[in-house]
Amino acid sequence: MTPQSFHELDIKPLIAAKPAAPRDSSRLLTLNRKTGEISHLHFSDIKSFFSKGDCLVFNDTKVFPARLWGKKPSGGKMEILLLRPVEGQRWLALAQECKPGLAVTFPEWVTATAIERSEHGEWIFEFSGADVWNYARSHGDIPLPKYILKARGSAAKAAAQQSDKNSYQTVYAQTEGSVAAPTAGFHFTPELLDGLRTQGVKTASITLHVGWGTFKMLKTPPQEHKMPPEIAALDADQAEAINTARRAGGRIFSVGTTSTRTLETFSDEHGTLAAGTRPTGLFIYPPYRFKAVDALLTNFHLPDSTPLYLAAAFCGSWDMLYEAYRQAVENKYRFYSYGDAMLIYE
Repeated sequence: MTPQSFHELDIKPLIAAKPAAPRDSSRLLTLNRKTGEISHLHFSDIKSFFSKGDCLVFNDTKVFPARLWGKKPSGGKMEILLLRPVEGQRWLALAQECKPGLAVTFPEWVTATAIERSEHGEWIFEFSGADVWNYARSHGDIPLPKYILKARGSAAKAAAQQSDKNSYQTVYAQTEGSVAAPTAGFHFTPELLDGLRTQGVKTASITLHVGWGTFKMLKTPPQEHKMPPEIAALDADQAEAINTARRAGGRIFSVGTTSTRTLETFSDEHGTLAAGTRPTGLFIYPPYRFKAVDALLTNFHLPDSTPLYLAAAFCGSWDMLYEAYRQAVENKYRFYSYGDAMLIYE
């Protein structure tokens, strides 16, 4: 199988328009990457895969209302997707049909002027009239993937927006800065996490603010793909907690591809982590030798997406991942951000 084979799967009817309720009632496909064995479970069954001393690592980033709607000088509507602050009132953002000098006007006399385009295709906008963080919190929309909005009827869109402010976050989200959620963590509830800790499972967190690097689709061979950098951070106490678990023989379970990329970014060749904060544009694709992660919890991803390539690398085989996806389609799993989960382990 090849990455192109995933386009042959009929996934469109399986795109989840809303999350499972409760969160841990979602389904769980498990794949043993050593034997190829596949099982079909519910997410609450995941606790049986942990042993005392294992460490569960999740991304504690929090999505902010990054989608702003304004007007061009012509009066036409224009969307800006904020990515991250650059300096002062300047922000990196995504925008279409933009050019240097274009001034976009938002409600309450807030303006954003396009300054220049970056090497990765984003735009730098300079805002005036408001603190951008606070303005986004009060006027922005949660930046749901457009395939979710398309999967919903137009009448359901407005009704769902308020609930999305809660459901499009993990229960442990703390550090604001993402424009897309680390969706593998959607399935955890506080009760499930407490139960794992009672089993003797350690937990630790990293922070990777998800930008558009994570969801920029491949249009070239993987070795030529350039991921726009995203800001990643690993605190010293969290790094030590993970290192201690590994030294004691515990396995490292990474929740999502963003956690995995961060752990691999801050790891040496022996899997030992060093704390820090820096941009990471690490793109993981087959073949890749993982140094810091023993098991990967993830969702079902779009063809040509960087998370799909990472999952294939972790499986060690496109054939093995394809068979898991084929069975997921056959068994009508729910796909993408609000969809079901997959655990790859050995």
